[in-house]
Amino acid sequence: MRSIWKGSIAFGLVNVPVKVYTATEDHDIRFHQVHAKDGGRIKYDRVCTVCGKSVQYADIDKAYESPDGDKVILTDEDFAKLPAAEKHEIPVLQFVPSEQIDPILYEKSYYLEPDSSTPKAYVLLAATLERIDRTALVHFTLRQKTRLAALRVHDGVLVLQTLLWPDEVRDVDFESLDGVAEPKPQELKMAETLVETMSDDFDPDQFTDEYQIELKKLLDEAIASGTGKVPEQPESAPAEMDAEVVDLVAALQRSLEASGRRGSGDDNGKAAPAKKTAKKAAAKKTPAKKTAKKTAAKKTAARKGA
Repeated sequence: MRSIWKGSIAFGLVNVPVKVYTATEDHDIRFHQVHAKDGGRIKYDRVCTVCGKSVQYADIDKAYESPDGDKVILTDEDFAKLPAAEKHEIPVLQFVPSEQIDPILYEKSYYLEPDSSTPKAYVLLAATLERIDRTALVHFTLRQKTRLAALRVHDGVLVLQTLLWPDEVRDVDFESLDGVAEPKPQELKMAETLVETMSDDFDPDQFTDEYQIELKKLLDEAIASGTGKVPEQPESAPAEMDAEVVDLVAALQRSLEASGRRGSGDDNGKAAPAKKTAKKAAAKKTPAKKTAKKTAAKKTAARKGA
């Protein structure tokens, strides 16, 4: 694993140097969008709706539009002015009973590794949290965004779990539950009996993602049989190159027109030799015509003498 953050946990006057690692990963199989006709990859371009040009990521700022339709643009300098916790410190705010944190608030998990040659403070904090069965509430700033987070222990390792803010959890009020009668004691007893027969200790290794397993099997079979395999095909030149070619052709055409050879012969200017050949052919025919005229004159003179 590669750490994504370095800093320290501020535990009173004690600092615990740590490295932060993403604790989870997505095992879903990824697909590319392709053209169904030829299998070509679908590419996306950031195009400005005003000038119609492609925009590089470095030239993109963030804009906000109010409910009234007012739009403002903020730059990185504007965001730097916002209050944020120390970027390289995880301050402990307080310790709370673990059961008081509703699981719906948990967001993303991170492992914390001691970043010191003597990780005694790290081990002390982890042992203390396990002993008192409480969770530490902390502030954690990542990518210029400060979040509330829970610091607890998992298999002897400190784990940081970012929490949603209370207003990020939606209120729920389903009218379909209004006026529903309470379950009867007999119904509750039967339901509890059913739950008891299905009860067991939680072991995540007992459960597998059947969908991903079958999807991988389907892909392996398709590759082995060649079904749906996309043949390798050269990609077309980018639109910018096409535009350059069009401009070049137009420039060549204008050059031909300026030289007075518009509409004569092919694009390579090979019409001139053809004209010369025609003149030579005409020149070769001229002596034959003169000989025919002399013969006709002699015949006419002979007739008159007779």
